[in-house]
Amino acid sequence: MANGLPNPLLTADAARSLVDSVDAFLFDCDGVIWKGDQLIEGVPETLDLLRKMGKKLVFVTNNSRKSRRQYSKKFRALGLEVTEEEIFTSSFAAAMFLKLNNFSPEKKVYVVGEDGILEELRLAGFECLGGPEDGKKNILLEANFYFEHDKSVGAVIVGLDQYFNYYKMQ
Repeated sequence: MANGLPNPLLTADAARSLVDSVDAFLFDCDGVIWKGDQLIEGVPETLDLLRKMGKKLVFVTNNSRKSRRQYSKKFRALGLEVTEEEIFTSSFAAAMFLKLNNFSPEKKVYVVGEDGILEELRLAGFECLGGPEDGKKNILLEANFYFEHDKSVGAVIVGLDQYFNYYKMQ
């Protein structure tokens, strides 16, 4: 403690040295870049500075409700220019996992989730079933009811689904 003041955790020189030593920054979106539909103070200036320094920026989220295209649109609405290539969503991760693991193109993907998952899977070339549309479907559960599933489904992707119901569980 110098002059009765606590030592700063990170001096300006140490902060600059740290930033200089890093090539890429990964930012979560909700709570880091924005809260709801409000941009967090200081974000545009910080991102501009990092870009001017030649840093690679990646925006990550575990929210599967939106696709990278939809997130790019949200960034633009908040005044930030962010490309789809800079956005990494859990929906995109699921699609790339299937693609990189050679998921059979003859098989379908059943989605318990929303449009973000469907869009990313379709962009990756997969045929999908389910999604929000199945939230409108009903089944009648009776004694000895037999759930029948589509045998062409080879994978199930599950994300946040505000339309989850018994139909989707079969």
